[in-house]
Amino acid sequence: MASLEVPTSPLAPVNKFVKDVVATPDRHPSPQPTHFSVPYKNGNGNGHRVLRSATVGYIAPEFKGKKAQMLQVKGKIEEAAWIPDPMIDEQINWFYNELGIDDVYFQLENVDAIVSHVTSLYAAKIAAFARKDKRDEIRLDMEAADHAIYIDTSEPGISNISGPRYEHRLEKKYLDASTQNSSYRVETFRSPTNLSGTTASKSTMRCYFVYQCMFVDPKAGPTETRLEVIADRMFLAKATKNTKQIYQEIIDLAVSRNGPVIEVFDIEGSKEKRLVVAFRRKTASGMFSALSDLYHYYGVTSSRKYVEQFSNGITVICLYLKPAANLESKKFPPLEDSIHQITKEISLLYCIPQNKFQALFASGRLSLQETIYGHCLWVFVQHFLNRLGSDYASLVSALDKDSSAHVEILSNIKRRLRTETFTAGYIFEIIESHPELIRTLYASFANIHLTLGPGYAEDWVPPAPSAEVLSDKQIGDLITKTVDNEHEEVVMNAFRIFNKALLKTNFYTPTKVALSFRLDPAFLPEIEYPQPLYGMFLVISSESRGFHLRFRDIARGGIRIVKSRNKEAYSINARSMFDENYGLANTQQRKNKDIPEGGSKGVILLDAAHQSKGSVAFEKYIDSIMDLLLPAASPGIKNPIVDLYGKQEILFMGPDENTADLVDWATEHARKRGALWWKSFFTGKSPKLGGIPHDAYGMTTLSVREFVKGIYRKLELDPSKVRKMQTGGPDGDLGSNEILLSNEKYTAVVDGSGVLVDPNGIDRNELIRLAKKRVMISQFDLTKLSKDGYRVLVDENNVKLPSGELINNGTLFRNTFHLRDSGLTDSFVPCGGRPESIDLSSVGKLIKNNKSTIPYIVEGANLFITQDAKLRLEAAGCILFKDASANKGGVTSSSLEVLASLSFDDEGFVQNMCVGADGNPPEFYQAYVKAVQEKIKDNARLEFEAIWREHELTKIPRSTLSDTLSVAITKLDEELQKTDLWKNEKLRRSVLADALPKLLLDKIGLDLIIERVPDNYLRAIFGSYLASRFVYEFGSQPSQFAFFDFMSQRMESVQ
Repeated sequence: MASLEVPTSPLAPVNKFVKDVVATPDRHPSPQPTHFSVPYKNGNGNGHRVLRSATVGYIAPEFKGKKAQMLQVKGKIEEAAWIPDPMIDEQINWFYNELGIDDVYFQLENVDAIVSHVTSLYAAKIAAFARKDKRDEIRLDMEAADHAIYIDTSEPGISNISGPRYEHRLEKKYLDASTQNSSYRVETFRSPTNLSGTTASKSTMRCYFVYQCMFVDPKAGPTETRLEVIADRMFLAKATKNTKQIYQEIIDLAVSRNGPVIEVFDIEGSKEKRLVVAFRRKTASGMFSALSDLYHYYGVTSSRKYVEQFSNGITVICLYLKPAANLESKKFPPLEDSIHQITKEISLLYCIPQNKFQALFASGRLSLQETIYGHCLWVFVQHFLNRLGSDYASLVSALDKDSSAHVEILSNIKRRLRTETFTAGYIFEIIESHPELIRTLYASFANIHLTLGPGYAEDWVPPAPSAEVLSDKQIGDLITKTVDNEHEEVVMNAFRIFNKALLKTNFYTPTKVALSFRLDPAFLPEIEYPQPLYGMFLVISSESRGFHLRFRDIARGGIRIVKSRNKEAYSINARSMFDENYGLANTQQRKNKDIPEGGSKGVILLDAAHQSKGSVAFEKYIDSIMDLLLPAASPGIKNPIVDLYGKQEILFMGPDENTADLVDWATEHARKRGALWWKSFFTGKSPKLGGIPHDAYGMTTLSVREFVKGIYRKLELDPSKVRKMQTGGPDGDLGSNEILLSNEKYTAVVDGSGVLVDPNGIDRNELIRLAKKRVMISQFDLTKLSKDGYRVLVDENNVKLPSGELINNGTLFRNTFHLRDSGLTDSFVPCGGRPESIDLSSVGKLIKNNKSTIPYIVEGANLFITQDAKLRLEAAGCILFKDASANKGGVTSSSLEVLASLSFDDEGFVQNMCVGADGNPPEFYQAYVKAVQEKIKDNARLEFEAIWREHELTKIPRSTLSDTLSVAITKLDEELQKTDLWKNEKLRRSVLADALPKLLLDKIGLDLIIERVPDNYLRAIFGSYLASRFVYEFGSQPSQFAFFDFMSQRMESVQ
């Protein structure tokens, strides 16, 4: 037997890429570079290990009661009298000895079930004989909680789309539903004979057996790899020694990898190939049945298939593949080449196992890449097709933007245009009806991005796209000639927009876990997106879709995961996803006025069927974006990509909704993948990795509180007498810290669990208890409420309030409580809630007799109130400070955390910024955190005073002034970075010395910081510091001499 030792030097596969397949017009090879995780040398010259046939697979333990069972089965069949006596022995012998069912089935199944199966199969034979077409056809299934059996007839090498689809059924019911506590393994084989026991028919029988796993150790950890600990007991009893060794090796690899591990083995004395794929459970739903479609596409069938689950979370699929003898062999490449193509495509299949156009692939009309490309464009089109168009632009210019009635009309029209024109289903129907256009558009896409850099062997260069490559104009003409109406033309032309906007993608990277696309956002219409984006990433996986948007090269912002309660909520979230992402990033841009980084944001929307897979979706999102940020360093694993952007990109990210506990993984993963910027990649990481957690130190709340306290200070209010409402409860970061730091009289708190109200003031000690425990108001001790107080939870209905009012629906009450005129609120601080919770259509509920029912609002939560609603509230007398000003404390903390990580080398960073195993933070870390807190409060006070002063002078709404100040600072910042002021070394060093934290300067020194921190980052520090200090002092519309005076004083100080 061939040695199983891993060779010390890597060996690229020596197979040539399939070239003769393109001669067949309806079937094309998929140009997807391959990766063999552990290549081997052998006499076959194909890099596969050779297995002796006697050592391959499984050997079922002998069932010693088999003969006695056969007699019992015979007796029951005779008793039932469904099968003629002369035929009984023949049918039982055929079932027991000729179908290839192993002894485990007979040992586990009871006699009555076996009788039922034998009788059903006989009945199917009679039915087939009676059919006019004489087709041999059987569909038998039996499902139980702990096992299942499916038997079907089908033609080898062909996906029977109109059949019972048993693979999809067992996959959905058992495999994809597997958890650590309840997992299922599958054994399936194709019988060598057909239903009649002859070879006249092309159709043969395939049997599927599903068994619930019985792990040796059901609670094994994710890093445990010992087979004798993590395996199912039946697998250990049946698998040969060689099979166990193979599984052990592939599991060792899979545990340390994010994507699939693929191995191919030759079997001695056989034409069969053994293909083994391992991946993390729950990361590739639909993979088992998708693999069947994949090998059928290349004219290959399987004689046996196994799916094994392991208690450490690894799934291993093992396929025994051979050419389908019943198919015309000249249509397909030789088996060796087919297997090579299949292994190349598994990584792409893993990203999206069941794409929207799977039927076009299963039927052979399009290749795997063409359908997955179509799937990705289906996603793209949904977000960028429902644009408003020239008619909307004309309407905007015709109406008065200062009229609230006109603005409300525009808002409603905009919402309807976005949601009613092209639905996801309608877009899918259009794309599906034009497979030939998908092929042509894919050819254009592949022609640009399917290229490798210099220095890589020719073997790694795939063939040209399967369709003729046309120019963009030719494609446009072809679309016009092919489509039936204007809607179809608009949809298919969106593919052209995508192809032209694409700067780089990991679509052709051999190993990947999701598909990522870096787009030039210039295609976005200015009327809808007046602030131009700098960069856009689109990420698509089987669990989610995601965007990352930024307004500057150096930009910072959090990554959030959006979940949906039901399919309707998902549809709404999907429609608004990009606009919400743009709005969040734009808010971040304005919020980041005091720091070097511009604004960015990432949003991951979980698919409706994958709401529990937030961590899987996040990991795929991060890893696939990193594919486009890091240079390729390992041929066959990460090959060079076509980079039309042509410059180094570094993204700075942080935690947001539903991602706070995933930040450490992202940091460690960046280090594992060799990113030099791993220390600064994510902020909000745990202190052991040098992070400054916002929630632990109340960083965001410190900024919000300065604006709240500023109002009370200016109006000379006693906070203890101010009645306060807060959305976002004691379970959240902002909400809990707001409770802990505040001293107002709380009258209402709204969170995810419901509404808590007490007109006499909610018990402060009980609120503090919840805030410290980080739990919702559902855990509030109701005995602490006064007689007028109440709580209504979202799952409660028909609740009677102390006032006598009846609340029919708790969820609706929670969602709209902040809009009620309760007469209990002086100050409102939104610390949580969905964006646009107060918009132009709902803001009227907060205005009575042209006066705001809430005197003071400080918007802690991002985008809680739309800008037009803010202006209405201010016009009605509300003192309101918007999110971009109030909650910038978190971004200031993040920026200073990044600065420390860039300034220290790895050793200094660990010594001074990383909390050790004993939990004690370094002395420098403690001092630095305090300095960050003071900086946050100083910046907030500066902006508060500037906005208050400007409003007093100009009467311009504070919400407008906030944006005006932000725009003035960011615009001046960008201009300063481009001027010759940066080249003045004395000025540069003087500004940096003032802008950089004194603690860092004392610890590291200015010269070393300048040496270590990237030049474009230092420029950003220089520009943002000068710009913010100037605007805060002189306002957003200073005199033409103000900046000259400001800089003259600065220059004098450095002479």
